[in-house]
Amino acid sequence: RLYTDGCFATPDGRARFAAVRWAPVAEERVSQFPFSLTTGRLRDQWHGMTRTGNAGRLFAHSPEPCVQLHPQDLQRLGLKDGELAQVRSKRGGLVLPVQASEQLAPLQAFIAMHWGPEVLSGRDAQGQPGLGVNVLTTSSYCPNSRQPELKHAAVQITPVATAGRWSLIAMAWLPHDRVWQARRALQQHLTPFDFASLVPFADPSAELTDQAPRTGLLLRATSTKACSPALQQQMLGLLGLDTPDTLRYQDSEREQLRALLLSPPDAQGLRALQGFAVAGDTRSARWLQDLLAQGQQLNWPARQWLQASSTPPQGSAPVSRQVCSCLNVREDAITACLQAQPGNENERLSGLQQRLQCGTRCGSCVPELKRLVRQVPLPV
Repeated sequence: RLYTDGCFATPDGRARFAAVRWAPVAEERVSQFPFSLTTGRLRDQWHGMTRTGNAGRLFAHSPEPCVQLHPQDLQRLGLKDGELAQVRSKRGGLVLPVQASEQLAPLQAFIAMHWGPEVLSGRDAQGQPGLGVNVLTTSSYCPNSRQPELKHAAVQITPVATAGRWSLIAMAWLPHDRVWQARRALQQHLTPFDFASLVPFADPSAELTDQAPRTGLLLRATSTKACSPALQQQMLGLLGLDTPDTLRYQDSEREQLRALLLSPPDAQGLRALQGFAVAGDTRSARWLQDLLAQGQQLNWPARQWLQASSTPPQGSAPVSRQVCSCLNVREDAITACLQAQPGNENERLSGLQQRLQCGTRCGSCVPELKRLVRQVPLPV
């Protein structure tokens, strides 16, 4: 630790305190840019993610880039959770899915500082590939500390029309010795799209001591026109979805693609999803993503796996959101436990931790557990 001897790097060895006058933000909101954009850390990530960004399980709590807005702003903009919006400042723009958050005030927006160009596409004011979220932030800095003013920028937020837009969603488990090589190769293909994100994910049931948990990649991309068949095939190959065993449906005229890789059938004929890519009509991506994450084995015929629909065939169940990353404790289990847990807030939190062990390792999920304690009503 620095300065334990009480001696500072000044001529007399004494500390200097700076009495700095308050100053307004460098970029005030105006009618053209009415939202205050704040950037900051995610719970399970650190700075540029040079290390944490290579641990797929740390993405479980906040799995993909998004812009968070107050629910009133979403309603006013005519947007729903998961729909795309363009966030633009004087310096450039990003296209991102929106997410409602009661923790923000109206006319505030939040984007995590971690979403750099290796994770997220973006373009500057001249249309050149940008620096992820930093394409939005200002270059202003404190004249005393030289600290950049990354925590505030004035932005406009507008819905992105989905009509006539082409989208691709792909997700696959990959061998441990290939996943980061595939990630680096896929990163080179993010810039042509209006929106593209590429994040790792890992087996949530893996032990924390597992140095090489099962890991995969999740790719989302959208643009005004479909990417070339050659680029599609290249991305499928990097994700291991170009094998002879891959179930495949393609309609080139309508720019539709569905490709699914399943595990070999067991003695009962059950198979688990190992990877998928859907393009054009991506309605089935949500439940395919749940099936892949939970590893559920099913005996569906090929037509059911390949169907394009917003709801899955019978026999599958959605996966609840993960709250405790250390022990893979999900929100539905926490809610069920609290519904039977009497007492005041502290007693209910203590009982929850004793029964499910969530929040007893690193402790980063404790604030969220306290919020759920307040939300879930006491047992009658």
